[in-house]
Amino acid sequence: MAIIHWLGAGLSSAPGIKRLIGNGLELWLWNRTLSKAEAVIEDMEGQCQARVLDWQKLHENVSRGDIVVSMLPGSFHLQAAQLALDNNAHFVSSSYLTPAMEALNQQAQTKGLCVVNEVGLDPGIDHLLAYALLNDYRSSQPYAVSNVLEFRSFCGGLPAQENAFRYKFSWSPLGVLKALKSPAQWLENGVVKTCSKPWEAMHSYTTPLTKLEKSTFEAIPNRDSLPFIAQYQFDPQWPVDTFIRGSLRLQGWAQAWENIFSLVESADGAEGEAKLQAKSDELWQDHAFKEGEQDRVALYVELLAKDAHTQQCIWRQSYSMDAYGNESGSAMARLVSTTVSLAVEAVLEERIGAGVSAAPKDMGLVSDWLAYFNDHHETINHLNHLD
Repeated sequence: MAIIHWLGAGLSSAPGIKRLIGNGLELWLWNRTLSKAEAVIEDMEGQCQARVLDWQKLHENVSRGDIVVSMLPGSFHLQAAQLALDNNAHFVSSSYLTPAMEALNQQAQTKGLCVVNEVGLDPGIDHLLAYALLNDYRSSQPYAVSNVLEFRSFCGGLPAQENAFRYKFSWSPLGVLKALKSPAQWLENGVVKTCSKPWEAMHSYTTPLTKLEKSTFEAIPNRDSLPFIAQYQFDPQWPVDTFIRGSLRLQGWAQAWENIFSLVESADGAEGEAKLQAKSDELWQDHAFKEGEQDRVALYVELLAKDAHTQQCIWRQSYSMDAYGNESGSAMARLVSTTVSLAVEAVLEERIGAGVSAAPKDMGLVSDWLAYFNDHHETINHLNHLD
């Protein structure tokens, strides 16, 4: 039987690990600190063991048909994926698909192996909701190739209880700081917009996360949105007026983070990298979620279509989630690692094809995964805004 080699015992791993072990799979949890891995699985019944993450030992123990899951910092994903391929094993990660990872595609296809990325929350569940919306729209009565489209996708991991810093960290803050250094690009009112400092594009955003109430956040564009037009399989003939993927933050976040923005802006070269690492360590010490502290995840994905002649909105639907930490784990941990675990099972069931890929587009898998979340009390709200 295949072994799941899960790398990383951080705050966002436990629910997915528990689900896989509970479903009868054998899982080895590899972590730099053995005691943390042991603590994650100590109350879990099934075939599981904790191991110190030593790359040579990992290489010696990964076998054909196994699955390597990387929940490590992004800089380790490529190393883990290559190790998996070298041992004729599959690979799964919740992180963004990088050009270096895409370069493994031919090798993975030749060996008949899956290298699956972007199967967490954001990226991950947001992709599934986008595919579901596009499927809904294509089958709708108002659908027409000439309709003008607007697409918006925003997600945020937030503290359930507001604090002065307006944020809490579920994992190393370094990734958040580096993301702020990544230029953003999106399409707005038919014009491609770019911003080298994403926080300068921050705007107030009010959205109906549930059928009964709206919430207002601060929103910023996230990375380069434009490649996702093709990834979400928008027809090249469709006129797309607006397309943006972004992050949600609590109101007051931009003001609370002014000093951090200044540091990020000035952090260049090796010295700048060291400053970011030092700030990351400080933020982790001061603003990490404490054990048992409740978090919140807000996710909103919307597609609307306008008549090309009248510019009247003729179709507008959205999917959203507003999840909170509970006895089953933090909202972030549940949504990220559960999606990872669903991807692991899909690989074992041969429902994902060989090669390098992101979150599945197959509507069978999309529907099954979204149904799983709804069946397990992760409510996904589907709104028709024209009703």
